[in-house]
Amino acid sequence: MTLNYGNIIDADGHILEPADTWERYIDPAFRGRALRIREHDGKEVLEIDGKPSRFFSIRVLTALGAMGKDTEELKQMMEQPYPGSAPFGSMDPKERVALLDREGIAKAILYPSLGLTWECELEDAELSLAYAQAYNRWICDFCADSEGRLIAIAHISLAEPVKAAAELERAVREGAKGAFLAPYTLTRVPHAHRDHDAFWAKAQELDVPVAIHPMAEHPKIRTYQRFNGMRGARWMQNALGMQGPQQAFYGLFQWGLFDRFPRIKVIVLESGAGWIGAALDRMDTTYATSLGDNVPLKEKPSTYFKRQCWISGDPDERALAHIVEYVGNDRFFWATDYPHFDHPGNYMEELEGMVASLSEIARNNLLGDSVAKVYGI
Repeated sequence: MTLNYGNIIDADGHILEPADTWERYIDPAFRGRALRIREHDGKEVLEIDGKPSRFFSIRVLTALGAMGKDTEELKQMMEQPYPGSAPFGSMDPKERVALLDREGIAKAILYPSLGLTWECELEDAELSLAYAQAYNRWICDFCADSEGRLIAIAHISLAEPVKAAAELERAVREGAKGAFLAPYTLTRVPHAHRDHDAFWAKAQELDVPVAIHPMAEHPKIRTYQRFNGMRGARWMQNALGMQGPQQAFYGLFQWGLFDRFPRIKVIVLESGAGWIGAALDRMDTTYATSLGDNVPLKEKPSTYFKRQCWISGDPDERALAHIVEYVGNDRFFWATDYPHFDHPGNYMEELEGMVASLSEIARNNLLGDSVAKVYGI
């Protein structure tokens, strides 16, 4: 389906990285420890730092490209080696541009798939930096010949903030238009803590946005792990996936990021958007009580959100239209999440319904104008 609107931009699409991406692009000193897929005991496994992944089987990774597949089709895909039946546009930049043309989308901002797995399994700061840098080199190459239609975003690990700042600068120099962070940190230090100021200062200096994107989380820090029997509760796990980014987002206010860096730009991705109205109301209300005494901000939280933050909604969020004007019609993006299996494949139809009741300016902002302004594209 094609929408007949103007500047439509997918704020969060994904690609399926070739299995040898990290081996080819990592610093040679770390090549023997690169993320890779190889055979262990007769079975293909995801290998992280020379060891089979503790949390990911090849079956799960193969399903990453299963958007729109029914249960039987998904089962069949999961029996194949990675990347399985990779859908059109998920691994080839020319195909991805052709897919954009088919759907009437001007540009797509791209995020990883395999690259969302490893940060929860590493405790080595140097190797984390090497993994992030390898991906950043590759995604900049992937997008380079798309005439600006495919937008590279750098993966940044905050384990060593000064080196993270240097990697951000290097990646932007190679073509990245922003950065994304996991909703947790290797050190357990909150994102907005002053320990990370070197990174935030560099992002502000470069005038590039920083997104918080869901990633695989270690079981010890998952919010839903308070219950027994959650291993097979995949629907509930997915529904609660927004809680990690939400906690990281709240922390930006608790640790006073926005007054220290008044020009920093922050985006919350793939976590739904309908909750943001109630969240801002609650944050403002509690900030005005004694609970706000230890929050190092000069203004109420919603002031900073409306000045420095944006959030991406899913096309199936029909309720979103009711809060866009209340929060600010220039604060919202939309995204396909293509080709991941936890969203249906009819996102263009859903998007049409999502924007149908919006004013013209709100619709244009959500579909692409706001994304273009924030990323400078």
